Amino acid sequence: MASEVTTTRISLPVEGMSCASCVAKVEKALKNIPGVQAVQVNLLTKKATVEYNPREAQVMELVKTIEELGYNVPQEEVLLNVRGMSCAACVAKVERVVKSLPGVTEVVVNLPAESARVRFYPGAISKAEIKKAISELGYEASEKVTGQEALDREREARQQEIRRQARNMWIAWPLSALVMLGMFRDVWIFPYFVPEFLHNPLVLWLLTTPVVFIPGWQFFVKSFRGLKKGATDMNLLYATGIGAAYIIATINSLWPEAGFGGKGATFFESAALLTAFIVLGRYLEALTRGRTSEAIRKLLSLQAQTARVIRDGQEIEIAVDEVAIGDIVVVRPGEKIPVDGEVIEGYSVVDESMLTGESIPVEKKVGDQVIGATINKTGSFKFRATRVGSETALAQIIRMVEDAQASKAPIQRLADFVAGHFIAGVHVLALIVFLFWFFYGFDRYFLPDSRFILSPYSLAEIGVFGFALLLSVTTLVISCPCALGLATPSAMMAGTGKGAENGILFKGADAVEASAKLNAVVFDKTGTLTKGEPEVTDVVAGSNWDEERVLLYAAAVEKNSEHPLGEAIVRKARALGLELGDADEFRAIPGHGVEASWRGEKILLGNRRLMSKQKIDISGLLPQAARLEEQGKTAMFLAVNGRAAGVIAVADTLKEYVPEAIARLKKMGLQVAMITGDNRRTAEAIARQAGIDRVLAEVLPQDKASEVKKLQEQGLKVAMVGDGINDAPALAQSDVGIAIGSGTDVAKETGEIILIKNDIRDVVAAIEIGRATMRKVRQNLFWAFIYNTLGIPIAAGILYPWTGLIVSPELAAFFMAISSVSVTLNTLLLKRFEPSTKDEKAWTAAAKAKYKYA
Repeated sequence: MASEVTTTRISLPVEGMSCASCVAKVEKALKNIPGVQAVQVNLLTKKATVEYNPREAQVMELVKTIEELGYNVPQEEVLLNVRGMSCAACVAKVERVVKSLPGVTEVVVNLPAESARVRFYPGAISKAEIKKAISELGYEASEKVTGQEALDREREARQQEIRRQARNMWIAWPLSALVMLGMFRDVWIFPYFVPEFLHNPLVLWLLTTPVVFIPGWQFFVKSFRGLKKGATDMNLLYATGIGAAYIIATINSLWPEAGFGGKGATFFESAALLTAFIVLGRYLEALTRGRTSEAIRKLLSLQAQTARVIRDGQEIEIAVDEVAIGDIVVVRPGEKIPVDGEVIEGYSVVDESMLTGESIPVEKKVGDQVIGATINKTGSFKFRATRVGSETALAQIIRMVEDAQASKAPIQRLADFVAGHFIAGVHVLALIVFLFWFFYGFDRYFLPDSRFILSPYSLAEIGVFGFALLLSVTTLVISCPCALGLATPSAMMAGTGKGAENGILFKGADAVEASAKLNAVVFDKTGTLTKGEPEVTDVVAGSNWDEERVLLYAAAVEKNSEHPLGEAIVRKARALGLELGDADEFRAIPGHGVEASWRGEKILLGNRRLMSKQKIDISGLLPQAARLEEQGKTAMFLAVNGRAAGVIAVADTLKEYVPEAIARLKKMGLQVAMITGDNRRTAEAIARQAGIDRVLAEVLPQDKASEVKKLQEQGLKVAMVGDGINDAPALAQSDVGIAIGSGTDVAKETGEIILIKNDIRDVVAAIEIGRATMRKVRQNLFWAFIYNTLGIPIAAGILYPWTGLIVSPELAAFFMAISSVSVTLNTLLLKRFEPSTKDEKAWTAAAKAKYKYA
């Protein structure tokens, strides 16, 4: 009888179809795939419904066929909370099972964040099916939400886990203590105060059974669920160790002649204390693990709850999520700004430190942008809401930090590989340990007076079976990969959170790792090192003229000019309070300058070519002009009624702290270069001021990426620092793209790292945070690997022939718990780290003393 063929029906979205021939083409191509039973493509709904045999055809094959025709099958992404994972093997198990689901293309599970990011083809699989697959493994899966609801849910889930493990502790530890007293009843001073009945095997069995089947039941349930799916994790190690000790102890108590070690091998204290120590580890992990994600909770808690808006001429108070784009919002002193917007009335200063890390309040006047969740300090003002809900800067930052914390660094692949193959390997190793000591080791190396550490047994009492079994159980328990699984993601969460606290957004864990490996930084000039808009830097007066009058005449001519240099002159004049009139007969002379009449006088403002063409004698001003031009400034000559009047120099000036930041980067061992489209003389002048030795000048925007590539071909790991728009190709080409953000629209910025503040020192801070984070990762991985490298052989009895001592299962459980907690606590030390940009005194000293540039 032929076996029944089971078919699967899916409905894939297809983008790009425009007519009936597109439908026919897609249907024909899909029907030609072996295993496809039926195809129906709908042009209006833009969906392809396919019935196929999953043994012969796969979803990815269907998608590839559609895309090869020139159409697009869009993917969807869901971020899930996954509660109940305890080690790297749990992560590997969830990833393997979810990745095997039809239509799933990518799965990234993060242990400390307790999250799973899944990309899939809608129609092939649903979110509910993904959550169900995770739940069947024994974990709790729910779709991640944002905002205050997420904060409340996360806190409640954390508290529930702490309460659950605390309850388990209250059961496990008192009963385990009684079991220990009963087992040690004949040792030391215990006979004087421990009653004899407590040493009775039946009493010990009655005390141990609740410990194994109430606090320890979680390990058996999760192991069983995982095995049903063909997956293993640390719960299986726990269940095997606890179960073996409990069952053998029970058999030896009830049937001592069964051949499993007899009455001397009743390991009730091993089963009880194993459970107690493992529960202790789970409790401590629940207390400490949540602290690595405090950055998200802090950001969420910044959001204002209410907003005061003007509607129908009335000022009303509404919930912040009811604010609409275009609403006029009123903010009073001391209040949080509810959403992003543009000031339309009033003046104040705003504390933006919670988002940007900048401690100095920022002035806000009409036309300026304000960011939601920042605090209004002094005056009242009104602003028009421009971004609300998920589009605000705070929401974008939270989303970016969540994405970064849910991602994986390349260095984590080693830990994932080890964890993925670890559990089965440890069980094989434990079996080898048992067989070795049972058939050879006990007879060869037995020392009659030797003992287990933290165990009441004499080896002579428990016999060869009990001896081999306890070493096997100890090997199982001590080989916990929990520390290995926490080592990298916990440090990455702490590092990305530390970055967010300082206005530095890492888009992923790979950006953190890459930033720590950098040995070269390339800066774009305009808008990155410089302010991006020209400023008047020098005014030189000719004979019978003064500087103020030169500036006044030049500004009068340029008052209505749209040229950046002209605008700079007008800004400077207005800043000095000069009253500007309107020039007559204004005429621009392309490539030369401008001419106009003002107050009945003919005025020329332009370059040497203009003065030469008009036969103006500027010989007396040429030395000063040449000096200014050597400094990279643009010198413009002013002539009135045919006579030279003065020179005005305009330049794009360096941002504050640029020389100090460049010096700090050099001190950190990084090569620094500047790239610009400006002429070499101007570029080198700016570079000298900044302290940069390597200049890539006269580079067209489209060629910047190739210049970065040339540096990479020299073996350098290169960071490109730019404004995120013009420099997009170079940012993409670099190993780490660092975009100077505006602070209000971070989601649109390119680059792997976004600096919210317009402060070049944050490039230093970003690299420092990356290096500090990777130091923690390496420390964590070292201790995690060294723990297993040393712990497993010792637990297997490698030192026994020389020392006569063997680690007991309960002591192994204690070491296992401590290893995970120590990694988490080591990561939490990263919270104390502060980038050098926080030390204003150090920057000031650097500016005044060591690093001075012409």
